[in-house]
Amino acid sequence: MFATQVHDYLRTFFRETDCEIEYDEGYMMTVQLTIDVDKRIMNRPFYWQYIETTGSEPNPARLTLITDRTKIDNPFMGEMIHFGSRRLNQIFKATKELGSFVQMYEQVQVNQAGNRPVLKPYLCVNYKISYYCDQTKEKLYSLGINLINGDIEDQFHDSIINLPLVNQPPENAFCLQYIIKPHRGLERLDEMIQSIVQNDDHSWAHEANRRWEREQEVLDYFYEGVEEKPECYEIEKKALEERFNPRIKVEIINGGLFYLHS
Repeated sequence: MFATQVHDYLRTFFRETDCEIEYDEGYMMTVQLTIDVDKRIMNRPFYWQYIETTGSEPNPARLTLITDRTKIDNPFMGEMIHFGSRRLNQIFKATKELGSFVQMYEQVQVNQAGNRPVLKPYLCVNYKISYYCDQTKEKLYSLGINLINGDIEDQFHDSIINLPLVNQPPENAFCLQYIIKPHRGLERLDEMIQSIVQNDDHSWAHEANRRWEREQEVLDYFYEGVEEKPECYEIEKKALEERFNPRIKVEIINGGLFYLHS
């Protein structure tokens, strides 16, 4: 996820949650949080417990977030935020809590002939794939499936981000009934994401295993000749396994049913 993508995501998140964006330069933004968003992403429960107990006037946080440090002279002007950072993960979590599933419709105009536009149903699912070992890498995928013909589109979120979407069916449009049921569409998308994982470059896992073997050899060297290994040896051995053992986790961040004119 590039800096521009992170910035676009933040801009959309804060707009949709009614937070006031006071300053936005495309690489840095200053945002006045609402009470609800502060509670969700600022991790200060004792403050809010005090405010609610005493009835004091709330003062939600004001954040300055930097998404591209190469474009600023002073890195202390705000908080660096990037893919994998704690703050962005908190925002991902809040997004999941606030809107794990939506149903939206493209706002369209009647053509000159007076014919009602036809909206087709698409199921979109946004996935996060996490690759864990002694290092961590995460990737985002946005997949959409046409519930009429079954065509699957990659980077679906990017294709609809600038469309005028509303949460009520437009009166001047006709929404087609899906042929592929959403749960079957989800199965198809899950199969696609599993295929992406299987066909990905897994050299990182082999390299992690080699580092694990080297660390295990060092550990064994210190206990060479010791017939009955002490408890601390087993603890360190287990810690190496937890640190280096390659593993992959696939999560659904959110999704939605979109009726689009295409």
